[in-house]
Amino acid sequence: MESRTFVEELEAFVRARLAQWGEVMALGEDVARGADVPQLLRLALANEISVSELAAIWMPSTTAWDIKIALAEQAGDEARHFRLVSDRLAALGFPLDDFTLPDENPLFAYLKSLSSPVERIAAGQFALELLAYQVNETFMRYCQELGDQETAELYRRVIQPEELRHYRRGKQLLITHATTREAQRAAQEAATRTIELAATVRQRAAEELGTSCFPGC
Repeated sequence: MESRTFVEELEAFVRARLAQWGEVMALGEDVARGADVPQLLRLALANEISVSELAAIWMPSTTAWDIKIALAEQAGDEARHFRLVSDRLAALGFPLDDFTLPDENPLFAYLKSLSSPVERIAAGQFALELLAYQVNETFMRYCQELGDQETAELYRRVIQPEELRHYRRGKQLLITHATTREAQRAAQEAATRTIELAATVRQRAAEELGTSCFPGC
């Protein structure tokens, strides 16, 4: 299959899986259950540092220069998101004195196991960043519902445009590199497994937090 056609079909597949997952919950129900923005931002910190680390881990063993540079840029962007979110938490009265690095969950354990450039792009910059963009949109609406316009604006002005850029770059890299049947099969499997694991991890977190309206990475 021509690579552009494959990637367009993969994008439609991932979007359909995300829609079936039903990430968006009723805002009124979530607000009533008492989840607060600082608690959700601390989860965002864990996500940001995990994705930054993942991109950095993948870099040395990635030989394609365009993918290597994309990973380097993503690692830097996600680290900057961590700083921005931590600054916002401090402004809300929640410094990071007691913040600890997150334990590895099944999603990131799987992502770290991927060895081919096509798998990494399909799972990381393509599927995971599309997921992050969509759940961040829900998080921004949730912040507005709680009256926290500044956090919503931080995501709208800085974080979301960069997440979208990561996703679009991943899409273009797949068009460039997923040119064989074997590569396309690997990309499909990696994207599918990533969405499945992300759904499981986020469902568990939603049960603990009392809301599914928390940000991605």
